[in-house]
Amino acid sequence: MITGPPALPPRARVPLWALGAFGFLVALVLGLRYAGTSHTAGLDALVLPVVDRVEGPLWYLATAIDFAGEPVGAVVVIALFGWLCLRHRRPRMAILMVVASGVTVALTTGLKPLTGRLIHGEFLSYPSGHTAFAVTVATVVALLVIDVRDLGPVGGAWVLVGLVAFAGLAMGWAEVALGAHYPTDTFGGFGVAVAVVPVVGWAVDRLTRPA
Repeated sequence: MITGPPALPPRARVPLWALGAFGFLVALVLGLRYAGTSHTAGLDALVLPVVDRVEGPLWYLATAIDFAGEPVGAVVVIALFGWLCLRHRRPRMAILMVVASGVTVALTTGLKPLTGRLIHGEFLSYPSGHTAFAVTVATVVALLVIDVRDLGPVGGAWVLVGLVAFAGLAMGWAEVALGAHYPTDTFGGFGVAVAVVPVVGWAVDRLTRPA
């Protein structure tokens, strides 16, 4: 039997579910808007020229960030933060980290052919799996911080939004800078991630609670 606090700390549930609902709408609206396209338009046309194709030290930084979303890098990241959850005696959060990451990657992979958005004329791009993975990990880490530090609703909400925004912006910038995604692909990846975590967390808590 799994013991310890729930995967979703009670004080974080309201902001997490609110963020999840917002993310779902973002991913849905952008997916419908850009489905079947292969050109820069709308928000992408405004953002892309600012961050597209970095060189020199910034290229190396973007590549290092991108590596965290590659298979080997992702395993390292999950192992590191999963161990951190276990160290703080939050086994359900460790399970959430692993399962939510897997579900997020599977969803973003499956949604790509459904939306059919192409970049460089041949690569499926919406939504960004790298960004979704980074945001998933950041969301679970935020839940860990909120629970371990016993933060209140306001402080917890700031930690949640801050970590999620930081991870999403960092990985999103790297993906756009390396030419792998349109900016809106990364917004879609963010949306998928924050929508997945509360659902998976609820399932983990329900399935692992004492009979």
